[in-house]
Amino acid sequence: MDNTDLEPLQLPDGPSAALPLILAFEQLLFRRFPETHRRVKKTQISYSARYVFACVSFARVKRKAELPAAWFTLSLGLPGPLDSPRVAAQSQIRPGRWTVHLVIGSEEELDGELLGWLEQARTFAERN
Repeated sequence: MDNTDLEPLQLPDGPSAALPLILAFEQLLFRRFPETHRRVKKTQISYSARYVFACVSFARVKRKAELPAAWFTLSLGLPGPLDSPRVAAQSQIRPGRWTVHLVIGSEEELDGELLGWLEQARTFAERN
């Protein structure tokens, strides 16, 4: 993966703050789902197979004082809410469709539980 692919993205404190964390997330994602497509825009990165199932952004879903030094928001489209302390915010955008936001602040959070949620989001996106 080439870091220059992420140049259009506006990082909050410069690339040194969150870029390594985003690249670690992408390694995990592409290793598990190699057929995933990435689309980099000015304020978010979207990941899709046929349809978008996850987005990385810097949407502020927690108070600034609660955010780690390096972080990004991972948003997932799911069929229902997640019952986890890791969830920063979630909302039902229409019956049977929820947007769940997680603040990722360390590589330790890129774990099996997160992979399970990504798989659930990907499966849900393909059905709808």
